[in-house]
Amino acid sequence: MALKVWVVEVFEFKDDTQVVPKYNRKVKLRADYDPQGISLRILELDESSELLEFPVDTSTECCKVVNSSYLFNVDNETVLIKFSSKNEARQFTLAIAKVKSGKDASVFSVRTEDSSASQYFQFYGYLSQQQNMLQDFVRTYTYQRAILCNLDDFKDKVVLDVGAGSGILSFFAAQAGAKRIYAVEASTMAHYAQKLVECNNLTNSIKVIPGKIEEIELPEKVDVIISEPMGYMLYNERMLESYLNAKRWLAPGGKMYPSRGDLHVAPFTDDALFMEQFSKSNFWFQTCFHGVNLSALQNHAVREYFRQPIVDTFDVRICMSKSVRHVVDFLEADETDLHTIDIPLEFHILESGTCHGLAFWFDVAFAGSQQTIWLSTAPTEPLTHWYQVRCLLEQPLLLKQGQVLTGQVLLVANKRQSYDVTIELTVEGTSQTSKNTLDLKNPYFRYTGAPVQPPPGVSNVSPSESYWSQLDAQGVRNAVNMVNGMSVNGLGEVSMDTSQTLINNNLMASNLIALVDAQHVPDAGASPQGGPGGAAPPGSGGQQHQGAQQPNIHPGCIPSTGRGAGGGRGGGVHVVAVSPTSTHTAQLIGGAIAPALFTS
Repeated sequence: MALKVWVVEVFEFKDDTQVVPKYNRKVKLRADYDPQGISLRILELDESSELLEFPVDTSTECCKVVNSSYLFNVDNETVLIKFSSKNEARQFTLAIAKVKSGKDASVFSVRTEDSSASQYFQFYGYLSQQQNMLQDFVRTYTYQRAILCNLDDFKDKVVLDVGAGSGILSFFAAQAGAKRIYAVEASTMAHYAQKLVECNNLTNSIKVIPGKIEEIELPEKVDVIISEPMGYMLYNERMLESYLNAKRWLAPGGKMYPSRGDLHVAPFTDDALFMEQFSKSNFWFQTCFHGVNLSALQNHAVREYFRQPIVDTFDVRICMSKSVRHVVDFLEADETDLHTIDIPLEFHILESGTCHGLAFWFDVAFAGSQQTIWLSTAPTEPLTHWYQVRCLLEQPLLLKQGQVLTGQVLLVANKRQSYDVTIELTVEGTSQTSKNTLDLKNPYFRYTGAPVQPPPGVSNVSPSESYWSQLDAQGVRNAVNMVNGMSVNGLGEVSMDTSQTLINNNLMASNLIALVDAQHVPDAGASPQGGPGGAAPPGSGGQQHQGAQQPNIHPGCIPSTGRGAGGGRGGGVHVVAVSPTSTHTAQLIGGAIAPALFTS
């Protein structure tokens, strides 16, 4: 509901008979949105402090008293709120009556369990969770680029941001010149979003509206709807339905960012993953666990572990055929279309092996007037906080190259803001079939940050011989010794300088690794090679160059492995572009992902 404020007097009961003032002064009563109904807050007149807060839902004990007062039973305390006029009391009574009767229930409330909604909005009310999403560089930058590359869609337009969170998409719309932006957010993050709007002097452009999109009212139609409604496997959390519901506020010919979502499905083989999940149930195979026989539960444990979708990333070469694509056009689809999603499957097997299940990822498109931008979570692309999802079969299928694998994936929405996923697969021309039902609400987060390993059996030549042959071809003097991602020329000439060297504002350090050969430093007139961390600048080098010391670096000062470094100009030392967010440690802070770490 919209924010409402009244000036009231508050009384309390003493010994169930005597009514006395609770605060000895007038205070403010503010009615805020709450996922379950209304949150009532009693504040000082200047709103400098909060005196009392309690929610009102269908189970709250309350009643109207006389014409201008309302009685509440709050935590074993009876509170009487007296309004300044009968009209104000009537407004308050109508708001309470809607909540108590359940007539104010929205489409969201009907489709969602109260416990799930409460947990969901609490989760997204944490700054740490917003940070996790904001630090997903691929996600955040792609949204900004999609908006700023299509200025015609935003300049002087009215924009609706659904599930605004911290308001980052609203800020992007403001950067693109939007006239007005309505940022709708149902969690307590709306309070923080308002602070950011004020801090960035955008109160005239961005209006933060606390509430669910299914329940709020806007003063006008909008030209563009922006949102980030995707969950694991695209559909998890059922936020896409709220996104589609928002179209009731979209003017004819309006735009949606994103405008389309593609869910990709492919069969995969991964013996290690299958055995890992199956082995977990072996705990329950014990017949004498502290004298107790657990084996009766082993089969139940297997079924439970195989009901968990696996959230991690993988080498795309484990996929046994091209993916099947299921497309949703957000401009055309209705929210009811997402209640049951039936995806027919037909795969032409490209590699022989054992099919252990189906892999899922998604792409979304921002089809603007000037340019179409894609955001992809494919295993071939930089990693995002959505990762990829794999659903295992309890009974794997043996497949041969050229065979056809058919079946379906059925996603049935549930009231826990997720889906029950049923997989049925059949190998054509054989009696092989397999079926499994998984709970998308209960995934197994397997990702550890370790580099993705290629599947076994993909090498057609000896990897060892291939590696040494490459080194031989380069020659001994041009071999590259990788030290934490930084190239060191001269394999046999990497020296340890044990002298004290002044580094970074008089910080004394020892055990320094020389970056270059003392014999191969460029002349004083030569330009620097490779940029920061590369070859020595002019005038540096060995004794033959005016006695200046060669550059050194402490092993602990190198910030990242920096996969995919390119060579410096002129064939000098390789340059590694790194940032604090690309280190293994930093990516774990707040659950944040640094996709640059995994980009080749």
